Amino acid sequence: MSETRTGGARDVAALFSHGRLTAVPRKPARREQLLTHLAETLFEPGRSYTEPEVNEALRTVHDDCSALRRYLVVGGMLTRTRDGATYRRTA
Repeated sequence: MSETRTGGARDVAALFSHGRLTAVPRKPARREQLLTHLAETLFEPGRSYTEPEVNEALRTVHDDCSALRRYLVVGGMLTRTRDGATYRRTA
């Protein structure tokens, strides 16, 4: 999804209040925009993360870290090893 078409980080900022995510968008395109932003700002490419590290990073923006983690994996922004021990940013 192109930043020009969606408005990029400026649009994503509207989802936050005082650095916290106010709600996870229901519309798939809007949620994808948010998840891309979270993946790019919270996780380094090429680095492996444990599940507790992923949860800790996600809790900095929203209390429901398990839902965000699941959305990131299902959306293809994070990959998870088969045993669930390690996560990596895909892009």
